[in-house]
Amino acid sequence: MARFEPVLLRNRGVENVTALRVYESRGGYQAVRKALKMSPDEVVEEVKKASLRGRGGAGFPAGVKWGFLPKDRKRTLLCVNADESEPPTFANRVLMETDPHQLIEGTIIAGYATQAQIAYIYLRVEFHEQFHILQKAIDEAYEAGYLGKKVFGEEYSLECYIHRGAGAYVCGEETGLIESIEGKRGWPRIKPPFPAIEGLFRQPTVINNVETLCCVPHIIERGADWFTSIGPEHSAGPKLFCISGPVNAPGCYEAAMDITVRDLIERDDMGRGMVAGKTVKAVLPGGASMGILSADELDMKMDFEDPRKHGLLGLGTAAAVVIDQETDMRMVLRNLARFYGTESCGQCTQCREGTGWMYKIATRIAEGAGRIEDLDLLIETARNMGMMPGLSICGLPDGATYAIETIIKKFRAELEAAINAQPPGRAEAVLSVLN
Repeated sequence: MARFEPVLLRNRGVENVTALRVYESRGGYQAVRKALKMSPDEVVEEVKKASLRGRGGAGFPAGVKWGFLPKDRKRTLLCVNADESEPPTFANRVLMETDPHQLIEGTIIAGYATQAQIAYIYLRVEFHEQFHILQKAIDEAYEAGYLGKKVFGEEYSLECYIHRGAGAYVCGEETGLIESIEGKRGWPRIKPPFPAIEGLFRQPTVINNVETLCCVPHIIERGADWFTSIGPEHSAGPKLFCISGPVNAPGCYEAAMDITVRDLIERDDMGRGMVAGKTVKAVLPGGASMGILSADELDMKMDFEDPRKHGLLGLGTAAAVVIDQETDMRMVLRNLARFYGTESCGQCTQCREGTGWMYKIATRIAEGAGRIEDLDLLIETARNMGMMPGLSICGLPDGATYAIETIIKKFRAELEAAINAQPPGRAEAVLSVLN
């Protein structure tokens, strides 16, 4: 397989590339100059033609989202979702700390295309170093006249601010992010109205992920046809993939979306295989919320369509966690259930109660006091929560249920064997104490 030429990560490792002068010396801010000579509608159409799908998890076409804005709007706001709270995702962090001006350039182009007056970069609170790197880049852009009044000397103006979040998983959801910026508790809003109609401060709002916006300058610079030539037709363009776990080279890598999970683990320019003595047992290929793959499903393509054929919710953030043969799946089940039980905002009853009960049941199983019927109870609980049954405001319970359901479905034999190997009367003894 030919080596992929980096696009989004082309400046990674370049000395002082976070500085404006270095970024410009490598062709930076040429795309925005080109965009400002086009009409806003022409920029939107070029992004639509490129079939750029959101890189934050949902995969919704960015240009189509921009087109939802009302034509008669008086004010537009742009939110950059840099919360990156999906475990174990760190692609946005890498982009911001190694090439912050790329994000700023993409933000300016998106702002111009949608005629936004203000851009808010919603940054995960744990990103301390990245905050200072990004703020310094924003200050440089202001000083150069690339932000503020009359961007690049043109009539368009854009103010840009960093808003640091509070570390809540649910604030990665668009309307939860909006509520947080407004200074409220990060509870997702009931939709409709959608943010494009009534978003931040009740104004029409566009929300895009960091990686999505970093793709925009390259589309404008090289053209939509170039972008669609990379990867599958339904999943065009370069993509960042994270990999962690017992592989020889965990990290963040860039490729077209025709690579497989096996490629990500084994290729010499990516994971470089498992560490000595370890073999693959399972993989969470798209972050924790998309579901799990067994070892015989590693040829799944990391695109927007193939994951669903393997019973997953989707590609998600394309952040893979490799699980080795020595790992007890009961512990994986409990860890995932604990995460979602903790991160549920509590607004929807079935999510608040469901994730909590799933964690309690998964804990009982992990501690050697489970019952076979607990596995069915977990699946029943999972199927009675979520947006897709129409019961929840946001997608958090969907992620929680796919994580739990796919583990039970694909590793039920192991879970049942562990339960059957428990000391006689263990489950009954624990239940009697709890009761």
